Amino acid sequence: MKKLTYLTLSLFSIFTFAQEVSRERVKTVLSTLASDEMKGREIGTRENENAAHYIAKLFKENNLEYCTGNSYLVPFDYHGKTVYNVCGIKKGKSDQYLGFSGHFDHIGTSDKSGDNIYNGADDDASGITTLVGIADYFKNKKPEFSMVFMAFNGEEKGMLGSRAISTDSNLDHIYNKMTALFNFEMVATESQWGKNALYMTGDGFSDLDELFNKNAVNGLKINADPYAKQQLFYRSDNVSFVKKKIIAHSFSTVDMTKASHYHHENDDINIVDFDNMTQIINNFGKTLDKLNPKNFSPKYTDQVKF
Repeated sequence: MKKLTYLTLSLFSIFTFAQEVSRERVKTVLSTLASDEMKGREIGTRENENAAHYIAKLFKENNLEYCTGNSYLVPFDYHGKTVYNVCGIKKGKSDQYLGFSGHFDHIGTSDKSGDNIYNGADDDASGITTLVGIADYFKNKKPEFSMVFMAFNGEEKGMLGSRAISTDSNLDHIYNKMTALFNFEMVATESQWGKNALYMTGDGFSDLDELFNKNAVNGLKINADPYAKQQLFYRSDNVSFVKKKIIAHSFSTVDMTKASHYHHENDDINIVDFDNMTQIINNFGKTLDKLNPKNFSPKYTDQVKF
């Protein structure tokens, strides 16, 4: 009997460990998106489309369902050219959805000699890697919430992709049941609060952070927006969903007072804290595993402007 109990515990431990997202996986995904071969992933380029196909491949690896049609690629028009957002679904025990998003485009290349590639490792390959990591975490699990994973294009040109997909009526079956959207924007570096911590833009506009922190594991914490005067809440892809009155905030670790890499050629994998990112992804997954429609139903305050 003791041997059986030990075996059961051992198998449980292996299964639990197997859910953990590895540092190697995080590094592989981010490094691929931020590689020189991707040439800064500017919307409308071949490399941008290659990035979209790579994300679709990652979604397929996680056995996600299509959000609409027969592909993870959701097309929209950019100056007469077809470009793509990427979208996948993980069905949970409830038909209520949590959304996870980030943007995969960046600003391309410059005319400088030497290093002229804006790799966009932090902005926002890190956000895409985070949402892929969450999909990885839940690959062999059935979460309480259903989940939708969205990789937006064209953020750098004015949030074009999130605007397009948020107004796509083919996805209304998801949006009408969306409890909240977590938009990850620049999470590659250690926050001003140290490791295992993020901040939420527009924290005074809803109680999402309070409800999340009540269930947060292993010391993970979402902090208040230290840049409230900069109105970041209204300047990232989450705002496309705010306009639909969906609870939607951006989550970041970047210290804007020290972010010398922002929109510079040195935003490459050398600035990424892979240990911290891996810790955040796994603790995010473990916290999400505790959330359900009864204990997590955030509401907007009367301060938000739709």
